[in-house]
Amino acid sequence: MDLQLHGRRALVTGSTAGIGFAIAARLAAEGAAVTLNGRDTSRVTAAAARLQTRVPGAEITAVAADLGTAEGCAQLAGAAQACDLLIHNLGIYAPGEFAQTDDATWQRFFEVNVMSGVRLSRVALPAMLARNWGRIVFISSESGIQPPPEMVHYGMTKAAQLSLSRGLAEQTTGTGVTVNAVLPGPTRTEGSAAFMAERAAELGLSADEVVRQYFAQERPSSLIRRFVEPDEVAATVAFLCSPLAGATHGAAVRVDGGVVRSMV
Repeated sequence: MDLQLHGRRALVTGSTAGIGFAIAARLAAEGAAVTLNGRDTSRVTAAAARLQTRVPGAEITAVAADLGTAEGCAQLAGAAQACDLLIHNLGIYAPGEFAQTDDATWQRFFEVNVMSGVRLSRVALPAMLARNWGRIVFISSESGIQPPPEMVHYGMTKAAQLSLSRGLAEQTTGTGVTVNAVLPGPTRTEGSAAFMAERAAELGLSADEVVRQYFAQERPSSLIRRFVEPDEVAATVAFLCSPLAGATHGAAVRVDGGVVRSMV
């Protein structure tokens, strides 16, 4: 299927690995010019090289900036204003007991996971409305509607993204701009793989057994009983970015493997 993205300009935040890199690669394969982002210059440069190898001939720009700060977002303001596709993928997560999670942690999660999207959208949305076309996609999480007890602070930020996404969508009525959120379930990324490996070492179990235990005990509602692959999330994001998805707007689209027990 031709997603009609050739020549579009995409900015994907937090795109040096995992879901973000998979999204960038899929958009590049569809012919979009892609701006990669991460905090570390060497990681961003390496990601750009990997993407160039994966999608020969792709137009790729790499920008190192810490989007957890207003200053870092300002570094990407030009790219955000010029982009047709803005993918808010940047996010941090870490388990922590609620009673031991201090104010600084709550504030840091909000700055990175929520305010980065606020700041870049504040630049991108008016420009998209002026051009009468654009796509903004927030990578939220099933944790936004099913807050995990071991990461209340994280779930809060993902719920905030859903509210932000819908609120921005309300400002685009009757235009060619759409705003949506995607809700991945537990996904196979560098972070989740490291977490599973650490747990396996602690328990003296194989990695496969730890994954089975995780889905049996902590995500028992999963229908696929495995981690979602980043490319599976990327495929959904690419479709939402396409002109073919013009009627999908203001939505929270789940790619969660059935973890959320709801039909709507």
